[in-house]
Amino acid sequence: MKEYKLKINGNEYTVSITDIEDTIAEVEVNGIPFKVEIDRPVKKSVSTAPRPLNSSIINTVSKPTASVTPPVSGGHQTAITSPLPGVILEVNVKEGDLVKMGQKMMVLEAMKMENVIEASSDGKVISIKVNKGDSVMEGTTLLIIG
Repeated sequence: MKEYKLKINGNEYTVSITDIEDTIAEVEVNGIPFKVEIDRPVKKSVSTAPRPLNSSIINTVSKPTASVTPPVSGGHQTAITSPLPGVILEVNVKEGDLVKMGQKMMVLEAMKMENVIEASSDGKVISIKVNKGDSVMEGTTLLIIG
């Protein structure tokens, strides 16, 4: 098992890689197990230096209050991202729903606590990027409001 101390967006993580087979890696992030998909198969004889997580992991996890990223692709769209690594417990909206600032949209379980993900502004749910039961990393886009 390989263990790495990583700092992502100013947050420290202990990442243990327990197994890698083809494009699926079994990892633990701060003690929480995840199966992640890597963008290409890993050669076992290659250097043991880790690749940056944000470039090689497709399915990820995420800090206790949702953060907002800048507008997406030139419109008035806002991506709502996961504030912590955790598991999606509830998805309370669907694509096309109109939401008001502060409205509960999702519930994220992180470190045995439920974190409510609220709308950061009034708008329409353009796209939902996760489902109930999904494991997400900090910074993962959960949904897009337009």
